[in-house]
Amino acid sequence: MDAASLLEHIGRLPHGRANYKQLVRELGARGAARAELEQFLKQLVEQGRLIETRSGYYMLAERQSEYVTGRLTVHRDGYGFVIPDRRAPGSAAAGIAGDIYLDAETAASAMHGDRVLVRLKRVAADGRAEGRLVRVLARAHQEVVGRFRCHPAVNFVIPYHEKIRDDILIPPGAEKPPAETHTHRLGRVHKAEVTRAEDLDGAVVNVELTEFPSLTQNARGRVIEVLGRPDDFGIDVEIIIRKHHLPHRFPAEVIEEAEGLENIIPSEESQRRRDFRSLDVVTIDGETARDFDDAVWVEKLASGGFRLEVHIADVAHYVREGTALDAEGRLRGTSVYFPDRAVPMLPYELTTGICSLLPRADRLSLSVLLEFDASGQVVSTEVCEGVIRSAERMTYTDVNLILSGDAGLRERYASLTPRFEQMAELAEILNRRRRARGSIDFDLPEPVIEFDELGFVTAIVRGERNVAHRLIEEFMLAANEAVASFLEKRLGACFYRIHEKPDPRRVMEFEQVAATFGYSLGFGSAPARDYGYTVRHRDHAKSRRTLILPAGDLPITSRHYQKLIARIAGKPEERILSYLMLRSLKQARYSKENVGHFALASPCYTHFTSPIRRYPDLVVHRLLKAALRRPAAGSKPLASPAQGQLRTVAEECSTSERRAADAERELMDWKKARFMEERLGDEFPAIVISVMKSGLLVELLDLFIEGFLPIETLTGDRYTYRENLRAIVGDRKKLKFALGDRITVRVDRVEAAERRVLFSWAPQNS
Repeated sequence: MDAASLLEHIGRLPHGRANYKQLVRELGARGAARAELEQFLKQLVEQGRLIETRSGYYMLAERQSEYVTGRLTVHRDGYGFVIPDRRAPGSAAAGIAGDIYLDAETAASAMHGDRVLVRLKRVAADGRAEGRLVRVLARAHQEVVGRFRCHPAVNFVIPYHEKIRDDILIPPGAEKPPAETHTHRLGRVHKAEVTRAEDLDGAVVNVELTEFPSLTQNARGRVIEVLGRPDDFGIDVEIIIRKHHLPHRFPAEVIEEAEGLENIIPSEESQRRRDFRSLDVVTIDGETARDFDDAVWVEKLASGGFRLEVHIADVAHYVREGTALDAEGRLRGTSVYFPDRAVPMLPYELTTGICSLLPRADRLSLSVLLEFDASGQVVSTEVCEGVIRSAERMTYTDVNLILSGDAGLRERYASLTPRFEQMAELAEILNRRRRARGSIDFDLPEPVIEFDELGFVTAIVRGERNVAHRLIEEFMLAANEAVASFLEKRLGACFYRIHEKPDPRRVMEFEQVAATFGYSLGFGSAPARDYGYTVRHRDHAKSRRTLILPAGDLPITSRHYQKLIARIAGKPEERILSYLMLRSLKQARYSKENVGHFALASPCYTHFTSPIRRYPDLVVHRLLKAALRRPAAGSKPLASPAQGQLRTVAEECSTSERRAADAERELMDWKKARFMEERLGDEFPAIVISVMKSGLLVELLDLFIEGFLPIETLTGDRYTYRENLRAIVGDRKKLKFALGDRITVRVDRVEAAERRVLFSWAPQNS
């Protein structure tokens, strides 16, 4: 029995529901099978695919007309919205436009991020819905990081999470960390000193929740970790790690497994694999990279075509299913990269040791061998297990300089220079072919933080993407597509990286903004109303936002985005429109089902090239090994043991990826805010990236730092927001502030802990 067959069984029952005893009887579950049934039911309820009623019945979520499961997001004013898990045809969520509103009283017994079950109270004709909280299905926060405050009446912790509105109460005696818990090395408050609550006043602590909030009382907890003081160096990273619940300490059994792995490749293992050690394969990475999981080799053929070899570290050889290493990798899902440190998915014994493709060291690989004709069309694909020996550890900077004609580096790497030139030639051909099919390339600037020798931020600069970055990107894309197609043919299944078509409402919202600049995606000559779109307003407890409600699908393709990107290239409005276009697209995710990759215009895509830092790639490697073990043609293919869990693993990995991205982005914002604390009163050129009733959201042009400019700081007139113009306009002088405008701003205030930079307008005399 697996989760899919359990769902199928319940779906065949009258009304699509059954209680636990009925399922035990009908499925003949005994002993271990009974425990497995309980586990599957719990997982399916937490995933929102089953709904458990108060009477103990389990019902298919997609067939219910009044219950909806989803993730709760809480507004700072207390009310919240539930984002439905599924909008399957016939389900209660299918006819809902947007999210389900919960008033502040209803939302008070849950916390931001909790997965909840709600019962619909009303659904308006335009799709707006309001619900009542039935129960919390899964808690998002077992621990909360915040500042400890000592008070004569009661001690409490003020959460750093802005969406956890209420303080966490700390009962007497619960302020002392457990004896087995060590305070963080950066902390000035050490465990031995915590004899009184006063010792902790103002300290940053991590709290384990012992009671969750209810309608009548705050959450309660106990201090389990003292991290230090708010101004301690490096405390921001420690706070972000705990705020986003990133697993950051490897359990003892994981370290023991990693240290016990054999560092020498046995001769019998080398002999059964393809030997690539005679080839001058190279790794090409950033200067600070320490884990090298991909190496490449290119040869131009006499026919005018090319042979590309992409060799990826064979992490699956060392991290086996069912081991402690595998369980920890799956829990983490991905490595998390901060500006000055990383939280790896696997222990360093693997990431920088036996799995890393270090120069002049024998390493095991999973290799993809591709042959292209002169136009970049794939002629043949081969996948095999191999042994490689990287000839050099190259950097993007050096390869770019070699291709740009740097005499010193071309002499130093004389034997490899022709290889790099062939790589650049093939990459250009592959990129041209990819663009011809409609693949989207957003070349948005990425901020890079520079530090001094003491670790303090000295500058925030634009990250450079040169030809070396692009050639590795093209080769990895080609390998990922080839592996996805290979697995579909050999196993009839894959672990896909999918990117669904954009939500029509988001597209139409972007179209309205683009029209103010004189642009359009151009997906049809008919006006928006011919697609059945109308503009409505949603107003719940001061939350006001524009919704565009679709009556059908839009004939939108990736080529429409690609053409608009080409039209705005080099224009003043390029930055803001590219940013808004990106926001109109959905997030890519992992899936057992293939719906293609919209942005890449690829019908079949996966992630294969980074198994050291991404668990999905490790899953794909295991599927590849299963495919390579397949018996003679016509026989039943062998399956990886994990195949029955692919849907669950895909959802877990997608969640881990979003968690990591949120943590990385938040810490970057924190570093930026700290950087701006030294620049109070300074003036900077900025661009308006959002206009709202309360003011302007702006981004500094040279520093990639966002901040808010309140409307009341605009001087010289009385300013009001004009919704029809999407602008703030002066009543007398009619001076207008609109999306995309370039203005000069002054740094007024920095709230580093909240990652907020507040600006005022600094008009320039002409």
